[in-house]
Amino acid sequence: MLKIFRQLSWFKKISVFLILLFFVFFLLSIRHVYKQNELKYGLTFSQKQAIDLGLDWKELYLFMLDDLQVKNLRLSAYWDEIESVDNDFYWDDLDWQIEEAQKRNVDIILAIGGRLPRWPECHIPAWAEKIDKDKREVETLDYIRFTVERYKNNKNIIAWQIENEPFLANFGECPKLDPNFLDKEIALVRSLDDRQIVITDSGELSTWVSAAKRADIFGTTMYRKTYSNLLRAYVSYPIKPSFFRLKRNLVSLFAKPDKWVVIELQAEPWGPVPFQNLDADERARTMDYDKFKDIIEFSRQTGFKEFYLWGVEWWYWEKTTQNNPALWNEAKELFVK
Repeated sequence: MLKIFRQLSWFKKISVFLILLFFVFFLLSIRHVYKQNELKYGLTFSQKQAIDLGLDWKELYLFMLDDLQVKNLRLSAYWDEIESVDNDFYWDDLDWQIEEAQKRNVDIILAIGGRLPRWPECHIPAWAEKIDKDKREVETLDYIRFTVERYKNNKNIIAWQIENEPFLANFGECPKLDPNFLDKEIALVRSLDDRQIVITDSGELSTWVSAAKRADIFGTTMYRKTYSNLLRAYVSYPIKPSFFRLKRNLVSLFAKPDKWVVIELQAEPWGPVPFQNLDADERARTMDYDKFKDIIEFSRQTGFKEFYLWGVEWWYWEKTTQNNPALWNEAKELFVK
């Protein structure tokens, strides 16, 4: 066989190589695609986002639990809300969110760390930003320790997410990542509790390997249409569902988390300014009713089984301030069964 290959012209050798390469990539992109009724959906909820939209965040939260009947949530223990003053901890709002979820048998992934969901990505108290790196790391670990110890007896907390997309450089107003410190955070949480650790990464802009190696549960983001501040233009990612199947299969050669989930599935607009400052046509450039339905189907074809949608605050804002309940009602079909 090798002798025959050597006798081929360069053009034929390249053709054979490309065919083999295509075949390898085809094999790596194969993954079972679940039926819609086999999928599991959850939501990320942000008290901060609800307040920024001028909403009654408690009213929204309860309506989300009772009307959507969501059973899987990702919540954030924002450090700048919990310890806005050094050594003065405020737990009331997060306690309330967890208790209301527990009443309804809702499972929670609780995100902890300096970098958590929602802009500006890092939610470090002002007092902690003023101290040097070594001291801030000590304070970060103290806040994480207090948070885990406070909530580890809540049985509806099923996992701890440590930081959010920590390996996504150049996004957010954040200090430079120190992987060694991330490992210290993970080791601390493992020493305090035996629940699984979630590490997340960008679906389109990161390699996943460093995050997945550290994770019991690996969570990717999944976006299709965004606005690029660098390009000063709207961007549609030129990828197909097979991109995520291929990427997962490749990364599985180097990392073996117990579970792979889509931790942030785009279901709200992404424009040059906050979406509440855009008109309906501008919002629709990156997300509307039809695009919502499209990304639900797109995500199903990626071979993942569990998804946390990003945008419940927007659906409620559309419903209550824009007289547009279509998104809320469409999303409800995913949860109410």
